[in-house]
Formats: sequence, C-alpha cells, structure tokens
Amino acid sequence: MDLTCIVGHHARYRPRATAVVCDGQRLDWAAFDRRANRLALALASAGVGRGDRVATVLGNCLELLDVYWACARLGAVAVPLSPLLMQAGLASLLADAEPKVVFASAATAEAAGEACAALPATPRCVRVGEGGAPAGFLAYGRFAASDGPAVRAQVAPDDPYNIMYTSGTTGLPKGIVLTHRIRAMYATLMANAWRITSRSVVLHSGAIVFNGAFVTLMPAFMAGAAYVLHRQFDAEAFIDTVAREGVTHTMLVPAQIAAILDSPAFDPARLASLETLVSLGAPLPLARKEALEALLPGRFHELYGLTEGFVTILDRDDAVRKRGSVGIPPPWFEMRILREDGREAATDEIGEIAGRGPLLMPGYYRRPDLTAEAIRDGWLRTGDLGRVDADGYLYLVDRKKDMIDSGGVKVYPRDVEEVIARHPDVAEAVVFGIPDEKWGETPMAAVVPRPGRALSADDLREWVNARVAARYQRLSRVAIVPEFPRNAAGKILKRELREPYWAARDTRI
Repeated sequence: MDLTCIVGHHARYRPRATAVVCDGQRLDWAAFDRRANRLALALASAGVGRGDRVATVLGNCLELLDVYWACARLGAVAVPLSPLLMQAGLASLLADAEPKVVFASAATAEAAGEACAALPATPRCVRVGEGGAPAGFLAYGRFAASDGPAVRAQVAPDDPYNIMYTSGTTGLPKGIVLTHRIRAMYATLMANAWRITSRSVVLHSGAIVFNGAFVTLMPAFMAGAAYVLHRQFDAEAFIDTVAREGVTHTMLVPAQIAAILDSPAFDPARLASLETLVSLGAPLPLARKEALEALLPGRFHELYGLTEGFVTILDRDDAVRKRGSVGIPPPWFEMRILREDGREAATDEIGEIAGRGPLLMPGYYRRPDLTAEAIRDGWLRTGDLGRVDADGYLYLVDRKKDMIDSGGVKVYPRDVEEVIARHPDVAEAVVFGIPDEKWGETPMAAVVPRPGRALSADDLREWVNARVAARYQRLSRVAIVPEFPRNAAGKILKRELREPYWAARDTRI
C-alpha cells in the first residue's frame, strides 16, 4: 500500500482520459504522468531520495500537484506550507522540517528565500510561475525540464509521505506525520464513502495545502477521476464550473457553502450534476443544512475528523434521518466518549471524543512528548466534546478548550451559534467567552452579515437572547464584523477574535 504507482497506472491503462483541469489546461493521464515524472527526475538530480523532505509555499496550481505525485514516486516527504505564512512562521517550520528543496511562488518567494537563508543547510529553492526567478531561485521550467525513464522508488507502506503542519488555531503548529499506508487508506475509504469512480468529476476550490483537501484528492487520483482545481474559491466560479464540467463531487467548508447559497448566481438547476457534497472543517449550522437539503436534496455528506487520524462520516442517506449528527466511524475504526476520569460515558452523555483506526498518525514529527499526550493507550484524544446516541451516531458539542465557564455553569458556544445562524440576516457567527467581573466569563458573539443586509448589534443580541434555551446562554455583547480571520484551511481563528478582550481583562469590558 504505497502511492508510487497511482499516476503511472492510469497513464498506462487510461492515457487519454482527463486527469487534471487547472488554469485553463486540461491534462490527460499520459500528460500528467510526464509532468510528475519530470519533477521526480529533477528532485532526484538535486539529491532528494527516500525520506527527504520537499517543502512548498504555494497556493493552488498544477506545480503543487506535480510535487505531491513526484514525491510519491521518489519516496520523498511532501511538506505543504501555507502561502499565508510570514517569514518568521516559515522560518520555524522550515527549520523543523529541514527540506532539501523548497518551492515558492512570486508572492511567497521573498519570505521563503529569507527563511531558507537562515537555515543551517540552505535548501535548493525553486520559483513557480511566470517571470524570472529571484536571486537564489531556479525557475521551475528549467528545474523540471527533462524527460527520462519512469521513476518508482522502493517504498515501504509505513514510510512517511506527508508532514502536515497543524493550522495553528489552538497554539503552536505541530508536524503530523502521515504515511503511504495512511494516504492509501484515505484513497480507498473515502472513494467508497463518497462513491467516487473513474467516471466522476471532482472539483476542489479550497487550498490543497491543508489536510481536508486530501479527503477528495486522494480518492479522485486513486479512482482515476477527473480532478478540477481552482486557484481559489469564488462562489460564482464554483457554480459556473459545476455547470460547465458536469461536476459530480466536491468538498467545501461551511463558509463556502454559505457563500454559494447566498450567491445571486445560485440556481439548483446549474448544480444538478452534483452527486456528493462533503462539508468539513467546522460544523455546518443546522439552518444551512436544512436549506441545502431543500435545494439540493440527497447530496449532503458531513465529515468530522482530525488530521491526526480519526474521522466519522454522515452519509447522504442518513443526513435527514440523523439531522444534527456527524455520523459514524467508517469500517476498521473505533470510537469512545470518555468522562473526565477516563471511563466510558453512557449513551447521550457528553464527554471527550476518542478514536482509533487505520488513519492514525505514527506521531508528531520529532515530538514524542506531544505524541504521548495525544495518543494514550493507542487511542487519539481529540479534545472535542460530543455524545453518541443509541444507534451509535456522534453529535458534536464543542471544542473542550472553547467551552465557556460562566459562574460554574458550562456554556457550549455551538448551542448559541446554532440560534444565531437562524437569523435571516446572519451569514456566519462565532461565540466565545469574554471576561466578566461577576460570572468570570460570559458569552459574546462576532457576526458576519449576509451580503447586502444591515444588522444592528443590539437588535441581534435581543433577538438571540429571547430564543436561547437558558439564561446563562444569553449574549452579553455582539460585534458585527465584515469578515472573520481565517487560516489557509478556511477555519475561523476564534483565538484572534477572543484575545483582545482577554488582553483588556483589567479594564471594564
């Protein structure tokens, strides 16, 4: 179970079938195989071999896909880094990964070059895109210019294939090691879950440097589906592409789903080809799920999971019957809900979600201490709170760290966010705790209005407080903001919203 042969397999048996569509280029499997092989040859000439790291600081582009599949052939380790990182953040991650080659774009070359120059062993730097390469960089076209014999290294299933650095929503990034076997299980398990075949057309418009992208990328390439990649997400472009290409499968984060539903271009008829729409990255509010099911029935799947290696899947056939659930573990996975004392919780009792299965990481890169904290007795402790119903379906409650302690009472932000999401003028909402002299913490909401809608913070607070289930869930404050801070994965950086209020805790809020 390794990834060395996947692209070559399709190039041999289905050479003229569409493999990748990106930036106006439509490549069949034979053409994409040549691209990936050229890069594998170039990396090998640069001294990259089995186990060596290859880092990227790239947005979505064909060259990033080249890197992923060239590394697979060589047994090298692909380390995709966010193109939104500043020089200091890049420097710390590159120092940790110690790559032999770094790929950057025009937008990221300066920061990447400075970060590379500070490393004890300066890696080879390659510039992707048009124009001349800056000092110290070799242009991609020159670097990967030569054809040659097919590359396929001897790779063991448990050799590392990726180091995926965490998004940084809960602290300092950690490098999650994912092996060839784990990525092969992504391919097979997710192809089965999403019903992806060689006749599927898979569209991805979010950043493929974050792990969520691999839940459709790996099965699409394993099955030999057509993979359509957008440079970045745009709701109108997404709708146009689905209609034009006959897209059958896509994965979106909740903010993207909201943008599509709210777009003036939205028309269910133009999205009729969709068979599967996977939501992941954060809980999709029930109001949005209901709208999606009414407008595009029978397509919605939801995936809950951690890059460290545990997932549950809500299948489209269960989406209505198990409304509000995030599904069940796939085959070969186990799940527990744990009390504070480590004992297993009863049915419908809230506790910490723990799981294990074939996607479980071997550990954090060079951090056995953090690995021991995350994986105990073979079980991944997720840090998320949930409950399981009598049928074994998981319902998320909240992040353990996001729970608000208001006068000794537990307030789960997601409960309040679900209420806010039902307001007709609200696009997105985040609830977090802020300091309070009497209660210690009280709930506050930051809210993004729907396009073209005007929202009053005071009116919205009154509206929400009249509808929450308990007095302790009432909002003490509402902030109307134009947009939320996000990482490259599209996840809301709740910490950045919350921190200013805690920094000012000695003043009257």
